[in-house]
Amino acid sequence: MLRFGVKTTPMHLSWDEILRVWEEADELPELDDAWLWDHLMPLAGPPGGAVLEGWTLLAALAARTTRLRLGLLVTSNRLRAPAHLGKIATTVDVVSGGRLVMGLGVGGTRQPAGPNPAVAEYAAYGFPLPGPAEGLARLRETITVLRRMWSEEVFDHDGPFTTLRGTRNGPGPVRPGGPPLLIGGWGDRTLRVVAEHADIWNVPGPPHNGVDWIAERGRVLDAHCEAIGRDPAGILRSAQIIVDYADPAGTRAHVRALAAAGVRHVVLALPRPYPGRAAGWLVEEIVTPIREEGL
Repeated sequence: MLRFGVKTTPMHLSWDEILRVWEEADELPELDDAWLWDHLMPLAGPPGGAVLEGWTLLAALAARTTRLRLGLLVTSNRLRAPAHLGKIATTVDVVSGGRLVMGLGVGGTRQPAGPNPAVAEYAAYGFPLPGPAEGLARLRETITVLRRMWSEEVFDHDGPFTTLRGTRNGPGPVRPGGPPLLIGGWGDRTLRVVAEHADIWNVPGPPHNGVDWIAERGRVLDAHCEAIGRDPAGILRSAQIIVDYADPAGTRAHVRALAAAGVRHVVLALPRPYPGRAAGWLVEEIVTPIREEGL
């Protein structure tokens, strides 16, 4: 059976608007999880508009909900040092009672061509943009540090970008070994990291990327799993789509196509402004009809 989540992108929205959706979703068992993003400036609309910081907001929402699994889809690996991120994530996991899903991605990198929204954001907050190879190497190192913070009492780390001495992380995460790891991305080298480390793999779905493309990327992931001796069925395939309030039938068609491509977890992103009972609308117009079809 498909699992469903809801995503509230905290851009040009108030705390009260986001909280309203999360508290409603927390009362609806048809929705399994809820998600934010990880940007410091708007990517669309007025450049001076409001954006709430993702991990701070997630901690507040964790304290106001009781059931939903929750996370950032996805955390930018470039905005926080690995051990600092591990401490932040562990705190949110404890506050939530063990409901955190550790969503993680490479973050902004230099692109050879085309528009790159990360340039202005990173310049505004003082973060350098690495090349793609460095970004992936940093992602690998962060995963190593997170795993050690969630399984070892004290450790040293000598990595290509980070040196740690006597690192401790108390209190530790609620579940042994720490939260499940979701990795977002689709490049061949990123999919190798997914095969090696992830519990969940997430990509944008229609209309940003077609289901044929998602299925092809899934076959690449399968090949990486085979190369390292991992059962690809052990990685949950996840995609996020933007719902259309005016065309729920079209959104349901996207969900069906994703399911046919092997996706088993669909995150339904709500466009702003949110209508009244936005989470209830998702259940009534998208989730329940799909479940009645046996998906």
